[in-house]
Amino acid sequence: MKITCVIFDLDGTLVDTLEDIAASMNRALAFRGYPARPPEDYAALVGWGIRRLAFLALPEGARDEETAALLAADAAGFYAEKPLIHSRPYPGIAAVVAELKGRKIKTAVLTNKPDPVAALVIHGLFSPGSFDLVLGETPDLPRKPDPASTWEILSRLDRIPRDTLFVGDSEIDMETAHAARCYALGVSWGYRDRAVLEAAGAGRIIESPEELLPLLDIRSR
Repeated sequence: MKITCVIFDLDGTLVDTLEDIAASMNRALAFRGYPARPPEDYAALVGWGIRRLAFLALPEGARDEETAALLAADAAGFYAEKPLIHSRPYPGIAAVVAELKGRKIKTAVLTNKPDPVAALVIHGLFSPGSFDLVLGETPDLPRKPDPASTWEILSRLDRIPRDTLFVGDSEIDMETAHAARCYALGVSWGYRDRAVLEAAGAGRIIESPEELLPLLDIRSR
């Protein structure tokens, strides 16, 4: 079977966004009177969407859904103001995405970031037309790891799960891939350890973006 579609996670897979995420959430925490966290703390907290991130960023004694919702709204606003101060694509990513386009392979981005913010990041860091579709969190689709958003992408692009690579850096992405019946490809350069990806069922784990290209003709799954 030959891969005809590649769906990428955003944060920790295509782009190192951690410093900008940390800055916006820490600004929101300070605004609400809570202590900031070291930026490196956020590597283990991101991936489930901003509401969950806000909940986990709060001190344990302050964690409730109402406070998390307020904090998430603040952080989302701060992030949308300045999403690209520190964020950069990982080395080699842009070239691999361009190569996929040159080979007529459909490419998409699926993230639990709010949809408008996902568009800001992708359009700000990648050339126009780099991806056939960018989909973030929307009110009408459940967040990853629910497979509905993956199937929505495949429907729009006229592709099927068995011919799709789902590429990500977290257990959430691997769980999404399995739920959607795509091939789960982990990347080692993101925010989770290799052991997390292995435990979540990554079919393979690559060390650099260029290693993706030889996997476009995967014969055994």
